[in-house]
Amino acid sequence: MCGRFAFFSAAEAVSQLFGVDDAMLSIRPQYNIAPTDLAAVIRSDESARGFSMMHWGLLPFWAKDKKMASRMINARAETVAEKPAYRDAFKTARCIVPADGYYEWVATAGGKQPYYISDERDRPLGMAGLWSHWKSKDGEERLDTFTVLTTESTGAIADLHHRSPVMLDDVSAEHWLAGDGDNPPVLREILSASAATPLRAWPVTKAVNNARNDGEALIEPQQDGDGD
Repeated sequence: MCGRFAFFSAAEAVSQLFGVDDAMLSIRPQYNIAPTDLAAVIRSDESARGFSMMHWGLLPFWAKDKKMASRMINARAETVAEKPAYRDAFKTARCIVPADGYYEWVATAGGKQPYYISDERDRPLGMAGLWSHWKSKDGEERLDTFTVLTTESTGAIADLHHRSPVMLDDVSAEHWLAGDGDNPPVLREILSASAATPLRAWPVTKAVNNARNDGEALIEPQQDGDGD
């Protein structure tokens, strides 16, 4: 799964990678994005592809309580087309969630050790996502929200967790945002591209466990067991 992630690259770097038009959006570096936090996503309309700020944790339009969002941060790619909470967004509201890396926790004798996972080519990741516009029953509160798709982990990352975000490259991103990902062959292509993303991981400080902590120190390599 993906329960925390970091995004600190310049918007221009992501714009070049995924063809975003409005690179002028000022995005604050975030090293510890947690469920319900605001984060940047990329989505398309009829004329352009741009950044939007949304809350992490998808709220389908029919959700009665926004507290549901904290349980909707990930969606399984294998079943996303059928699940009631995700199927509408899967058809019409796909997005890319840019990240420089994400975190997983591994059980050790000294407690759960966090690891930071990133692209070994030192480039931003594009995680496949879905988004939704939600408003409260009285119409007074409105939120744009998103979720991150996950798939089976492969390679060395599988030793850390059996699930990982679906990663998009420039080609699969075109299909994903164009709206043809409900075509099974295209979806298989997207999952294949995810498996081909070269990832690396290293242990980091347990300070990341507290969602109030932020900053570059959170992703600095630590020795296993020395991440306090």
